Amino acid sequence: MHNLQSRNLPTLIPLFFLSSALGFQVPMEILKLKYSSSLLIFPLFFLAAFSAAAVFVDPFSQALLSFKSELIDDSNSLSDWILPTLLNSSDKILSCSWSGVKCDKKSSLIIGLDLSMKNLGGALSGRQLNVFINLVDLNLSHNSFSEQLPESIFNLTNLRSLDISRNNFSGHFPNGISNLQNLVVLDAFSNSFSGPLPADVSQIQPLKVLNFAGSYFSGPIPSEYGSFKNLDFIHLAGNFLSGKVPPELGMLKTVSHMEIGYNIYEGSIPWQLGNMSELQYLDIAGANLSGPIPKELSNLTKLESLFLFRNQLNGMITWEFSNIVSLQSLDLSDNLLSGTIPESFSELKNLRLLSLMYNDLGGTVPESIAELPQLDTLLIWNNFFSGSLPENLGRYSKLRYVDVSTNNFVGEIPRGICAGGVLLKLILFSNNFTRGLYPSLSNCSTLIRLRVEDNSFSGDLSLIFSNLSEITYMDLSRNKFVGGITSDIAKASNLEYFNVSNNPELGGLIPDKIWSLPSLQNFSASACSISGNIPPFDFCKSVMVVELGKNNLSGIIPESMSNCQSLLMMDLSNNNLSGHIPVHLASLPAISVLDMSHNSLNGPIPVQFGNSSSLKLLNVSFNDISGSIPRDKAFRIMDRSAFIGNSRLCGEPLRPCHGKGMPGGLELESRRTQKFAWVLISCAFVVLLIVTVIFTILHFRRGTKGEWKMVSFNGLPGFTANDVLRSFSSTEATDALPSFPHSVCKAVLPTGITVTVKKIEWESRRVDTMSQFVNRMGNARHKNLTRLLGFVYNKHMAYLLYDYSPNGNLAEKIRVKRDWDTKNKIIIGVVKGLCFLHHDCFPAIPHGDLKASNVVFDETMDPQLAEYGLSSLFHLKNSHLPATTNPDTGEVTTSTRDQLHKDVYNLGELILEILTDGGLTNADFRMKTTSKDVLLREIFDQNDISPSSSIQEEIKLVFDVALLCISRPSDRPSMQDVMQLLSKSKNQKT
Repeated sequence: MHNLQSRNLPTLIPLFFLSSALGFQVPMEILKLKYSSSLLIFPLFFLAAFSAAAVFVDPFSQALLSFKSELIDDSNSLSDWILPTLLNSSDKILSCSWSGVKCDKKSSLIIGLDLSMKNLGGALSGRQLNVFINLVDLNLSHNSFSEQLPESIFNLTNLRSLDISRNNFSGHFPNGISNLQNLVVLDAFSNSFSGPLPADVSQIQPLKVLNFAGSYFSGPIPSEYGSFKNLDFIHLAGNFLSGKVPPELGMLKTVSHMEIGYNIYEGSIPWQLGNMSELQYLDIAGANLSGPIPKELSNLTKLESLFLFRNQLNGMITWEFSNIVSLQSLDLSDNLLSGTIPESFSELKNLRLLSLMYNDLGGTVPESIAELPQLDTLLIWNNFFSGSLPENLGRYSKLRYVDVSTNNFVGEIPRGICAGGVLLKLILFSNNFTRGLYPSLSNCSTLIRLRVEDNSFSGDLSLIFSNLSEITYMDLSRNKFVGGITSDIAKASNLEYFNVSNNPELGGLIPDKIWSLPSLQNFSASACSISGNIPPFDFCKSVMVVELGKNNLSGIIPESMSNCQSLLMMDLSNNNLSGHIPVHLASLPAISVLDMSHNSLNGPIPVQFGNSSSLKLLNVSFNDISGSIPRDKAFRIMDRSAFIGNSRLCGEPLRPCHGKGMPGGLELESRRTQKFAWVLISCAFVVLLIVTVIFTILHFRRGTKGEWKMVSFNGLPGFTANDVLRSFSSTEATDALPSFPHSVCKAVLPTGITVTVKKIEWESRRVDTMSQFVNRMGNARHKNLTRLLGFVYNKHMAYLLYDYSPNGNLAEKIRVKRDWDTKNKIIIGVVKGLCFLHHDCFPAIPHGDLKASNVVFDETMDPQLAEYGLSSLFHLKNSHLPATTNPDTGEVTTSTRDQLHKDVYNLGELILEILTDGGLTNADFRMKTTSKDVLLREIFDQNDISPSSSIQEEIKLVFDVALLCISRPSDRPSMQDVMQLLSKSKNQKT
């Protein structure tokens, strides 16, 4: 009997152990059985029944399958995580061959789990992790995991590397991290953690990499973080950390890389940081720090990069920095530094980047700066430097970027500025430079951007454009050039922007082939004494802005100008042009401003301009225009100043067209013509109505036959198309077409999720292209974008499912009185969302319709952009040119750039609308009639800002950014530039 019991024990004990690991229970009656020979048959039968699950399926594989069941795996990245059909009686772990799973050499232990970049999502319970006690490496990075990080991770005490970066884990960082006493790498970059930084992480002595950057951690940096003994890399930037930078960080004698910027500290830089003897990279930019730069930082003799820009640091730049001979990058820009550039900088033989822009520095630039052999970037703009640039600048190093604009420099451009043969950008505007561009720029074949406007340059342009094959942007305006624009400008094949305006003695003719430049977008040559005729526009597909006002041009306006299908603005004012206004100009699809005032044009205003949906201003004042002003809406919003000075022109907003304004016979004939036209229009309307009804019936009958498909993005449960369609109406059949009174409505999905539904119609031949683009929209995730949760579609239409925004949109609340902090929060939120679309999505996704009604508020009243990308989607729907889209990405390649420019313009309008509580809705026109100072005073008054308030400077900054956004396309900043400019506001963190 004793032997039989002994044989039964090994049978029952593994069964109990496996049942606990696998999450099922063995009936207690089995465990309570008395060992007797009469019970021998039962355990044998039990084992036979459970042998496949209990003996041959290891607990590790079962735990991984349980883990997989919690995940959202839209890309089916874990498709190989399945059990084989036939199980072998082996001691090896079945899951060792699964993707992301790493086992030891015997396949008996799992030591690594790498699920990075698998497009996984969902919340993790962590209940399966206790099985993996031997795990050494755990990588969950670059996914969309959300909610709380499970504390059970901290029971994996053998972990050496834990990477949870680039997810959406939220809440406070869990307690217990100090349990991982073998941890070497902890990377939690780019999540949504909040609350304090975990102080107990400092108890992990082997730790070498600590990354808590890019979340919402708040409070001070724990002083305990100065106690690490082996730490090499610490990154805490981009949170809401506050308080003073702890001087204890100076005790980190092993750290080589420290980034703690983009937070909201107080006080100064601790001098103790100069004790971090191994430091090679230090970044405390954008951190609200004040006071002088400690000279003790010069003790960091291994330092290669020092970034302290965008703070409020003051005082002089210490000469002791020359001790850091290893220094390669020094950026102290956007502070309050004064004094001069130390002569001792000549010792920095490894320096590549010197950025001192946006300070109060003055004096001359030391000649020794030109002798730094590695210097490739010199950015010292917006200071008070004077004198000449160093004579040898460019001769001893391969300069790539030079920006010395907005200073008080004099003299000529250094003759060796391009000697290194790699100069890309030369920015010299708003100084007092003199003489000509030759010979300094005669051999700058690599130059991409040249800005010398607002100086005192003189002489011929003397530029050999055939040697400037890479140039894209050239601004020579507001100087004293003579001799005309050379004809070989047509050889600058990459030129996009050219501005030579306000060179009053330039003279010459407009080069004949100027419009043939394949990339030209902006050509500005106003107030240059240019004469002759306007050359024909035979090839001008990319031209957007033409400014030729205040010249001596004669002849007629070429009919071929209608070839410029991208044209937004044309200024021909104050010339000697004659003839009629070409009718075909009215067909330009994007034209916004046409200024032909102060010429000798005659004839009527073509009525076709009334059909233009884009036209904002048609200025024909002070010509010899006759007849009546068209009565269309586009003309009704124009001011009378656009039409005055034409004695034979009548109609609103000028005098009525009767009596002397229009002869009786002509008036009678006009009435007869109008009656006949109304008859034709009525007939056409009836026919159109009948055709529309027939088409609609056929269209919807055809639509019901399409098979519905469902695509879900992260955050939406796995509904079927039928689940979603039934949610629209309780009586919907499986293949029915929901019919909404509007293109947008609210619906409640089966699990109670409330969504906003957007209806899109498309053609069957465009389903693939358009659905690919919707997938790009769905993968765009940002705090300030409404989430696209998924879409259901067939061959003829789609329903886009968005997060429901319960607090309405900005247009509904635009006239609500708000304090400045609230307004600034809205503006910054909109800018961040738009910046993400433009610069973090690849390819970029233009919003396309940025306006107050498309800024909505979530549960916490944070602003979010709605309906982004839909204009590109409609472009895909309506395009008749398949080449305009990228078949792989759905990118609208021919118009994306234009739409990005339009987004920036609309942003400027929106900012001004927010600043004025909805009072300024046509900013471009208002700016033409009201001075900037008057508008600014009005804004201060509307916001109840006293003259002594520090908020005035913040509002002025935002106001200036808005004006930049509504400037001409070539001068508009990118969204990254807007973010950088607005970051000067102390309330940027919202």
